Amino acid sequence: MEKASWTIYWNEYSSDTYLYGSQIDYKAKNYVHFENELMPPGTVIKEWYSLTNYQAQRIEPSLPIIDGESHYRIKINVHTPTGGGYLVRLVFLDRYEREAGDFTVRGTEAEFSCPLKTYSYRMQLINAGMTEFTYHSITIEEIEVER
Repeated sequence: MEKASWTIYWNEYSSDTYLYGSQIDYKAKNYVHFENELMPPGTVIKEWYSLTNYQAQRIEPSLPIIDGESHYRIKINVHTPTGGGYLVRLVFLDRYEREAGDFTVRGTEAEFSCPLKTYSYRMQLINAGMTEFTYHSITIEEIEVER
């Protein structure tokens, strides 16, 4: 059985992007350069969703539907001049939009599974001390885990 893999790019829709003082250069769908000298650490720079309200947000979901019974690997392709300074956080929500759990990636690759009661989730790119970076993509792939 072939396992699924999804690539998440940075779309140009900016309501879910930290814009205050930011310079964003969209060179290609897999090459977005972001710079902001004044952004404080802990700021959510960009957010992606697995479920959206199109009438209210005017965006389509950009994350794949995942479930609590599978295991996944996330690979982050973000380059910073200093070689670090960002976190990726997955926030899992139940069907009532309450937080059911979260998972934070502190490197370029990690394995995770979501809580069984996950109905939707969002992914956040968080500043951890950087002032500029180039975003290429984030890949989520289903993996086989030996039990």
